[in-house]
Amino acid sequence: MLLTTVDIRTEYQVIGMVRGSSMKAKHLGKDIVAFFRQLIGGEVKEYADLLKSAREEAIAQMIREAESLGANAIIGIRFGTSNVSAGAAEIIAYGTAVKI
Repeated sequence: MLLTTVDIRTEYQVIGMVRGSSMKAKHLGKDIVAFFRQLIGGEVKEYADLLKSAREEAIAQMIREAESLGANAIIGIRFGTSNVSAGAAEIIAYGTAVKI
Protein backbone atom coordinates (compact mmCIF):
# COMPACT_ATOMS: atom_id res chain seq x y z
CA MET A 1 0.00 0.00 0.00
CA LEU A 2 1.44 3.35 -1.07
CA LEU A 3 0.81 6.10 1.51
CA THR A 4 1.53 9.74 0.71
CA THR A 5 0.56 13.18 1.96
CA VAL A 6 0.70 14.66 -1.56
CA ASP A 7 -0.88 13.93 -4.92
CA ILE A 8 1.07 11.63 -7.22
CA ARG A 9 2.00 12.26 -10.83
CA THR A 10 0.52 9.21 -12.43
CA GLU A 11 -2.89 8.13 -13.59
CA TYR A 12 -5.16 6.64 -10.97
CA GLN A 13 -8.79 5.90 -10.33
CA VAL A 14 -10.24 7.71 -7.30
CA ILE A 15 -12.16 5.29 -5.12
CA GLY A 16 -13.11 7.61 -2.27
CA MET A 17 -12.23 8.94 1.13
CA VAL A 18 -11.00 6.51 3.76
CA ARG A 19 -10.40 7.11 7.43
CA GLY A 20 -9.21 5.50 10.60
CA SER A 21 -9.74 6.64 14.15
CA SER A 22 -8.19 5.76 17.48
CA MET A 23 -9.09 7.00 20.94
CA LYS A 24 -6.66 6.52 23.79
CA ALA A 25 -7.04 7.34 27.46
CA LYS A 26 -4.27 8.21 29.86
CA HIS A 27 -3.16 5.53 32.31
CA LEU A 28 -3.09 6.68 35.95
CA GLY A 29 0.35 5.21 36.65
CA LYS A 30 1.88 6.71 33.52
CA ASP A 31 0.08 9.98 34.22
CA ILE A 32 1.85 10.29 37.57
CA VAL A 33 5.25 9.64 35.99
CA ALA A 34 4.45 12.15 33.21
CA PHE A 35 3.52 14.77 35.83
CA PHE A 36 6.97 14.50 37.41
CA ARG A 37 8.66 14.64 33.98
CA GLN A 38 6.78 17.89 33.29
CA LEU A 39 8.24 19.39 36.45
CA ILE A 40 11.80 18.56 35.37
CA GLY A 41 11.30 19.37 31.70
CA GLY A 42 12.09 17.47 28.53
CA GLU A 43 10.14 14.91 26.54
CA VAL A 44 7.13 13.35 28.23
CA LYS A 45 7.76 9.86 26.87
CA GLU A 46 4.57 8.39 28.33
CA TYR A 47 2.34 10.76 26.35
CA ALA A 48 4.52 10.59 23.22
CA ASP A 49 4.23 6.79 23.22
CA LEU A 50 0.47 7.00 23.77
CA LEU A 51 0.01 9.35 20.79
CA LYS A 52 2.34 7.29 18.58
CA SER A 53 0.30 4.18 19.35
CA ALA A 54 -2.95 6.01 18.56
CA ARG A 55 -1.54 7.31 15.22
CA GLU A 56 -0.37 3.84 14.18
CA GLU A 57 -3.75 2.34 15.03
CA ALA A 58 -5.60 5.04 13.05
CA ILE A 59 -3.31 4.48 10.03
CA ALA A 60 -3.84 0.71 10.21
CA GLN A 61 -7.64 1.18 10.25
CA MET A 62 -7.43 3.56 7.29
CA ILE A 63 -5.33 1.06 5.31
CA ARG A 64 -7.77 -1.77 6.06
CA GLU A 65 -10.67 0.35 4.82
CA ALA A 66 -8.78 1.25 1.62
CA GLU A 67 -7.86 -2.39 0.97
CA SER A 68 -11.47 -3.47 1.45
CA LEU A 69 -12.41 -1.01 -1.32
CA GLY A 70 -9.77 -2.42 -3.67
CA ALA A 71 -7.34 0.50 -3.40
CA ASN A 72 -3.59 0.09 -3.61
CA ALA A 73 -2.66 3.62 -2.51
CA ILE A 74 -3.88 6.43 -0.29
CA ILE A 75 -3.01 9.99 -1.27
CA GLY A 76 -3.46 13.31 0.49
CA ILE A 77 -3.21 11.78 3.96
CA ARG A 78 -3.96 14.13 6.84
CA PHE A 79 -4.19 13.77 10.61
CA GLY A 80 -6.48 15.42 13.10
CA THR A 81 -6.81 15.24 16.85
CA SER A 82 -9.37 16.23 19.43
CA ASN A 83 -9.77 15.98 23.17
CA VAL A 84 -12.86 13.99 23.98
CA SER A 85 -12.46 14.42 27.73
CA ALA A 86 -9.77 15.58 30.15
CA GLY A 87 -8.10 12.18 30.06
CA ALA A 88 -8.74 10.95 26.52
CA ALA A 89 -7.88 12.06 23.00
CA GLU A 90 -8.83 10.90 19.52
CA ILE A 91 -6.53 10.81 16.52
CA ILE A 92 -8.04 10.49 13.05
CA ALA A 93 -6.17 9.72 9.85
CA TYR A 94 -7.88 10.31 6.51
CA GLY A 95 -7.03 10.43 2.84
CA THR A 96 -8.19 9.54 -0.66
CA ALA A 97 -8.11 5.87 -1.62
CA VAL A 98 -6.98 5.33 -5.22
CA LYS A 99 -6.13 2.49 -7.54
CA ILE A 100 -3.01 3.03 -9.61
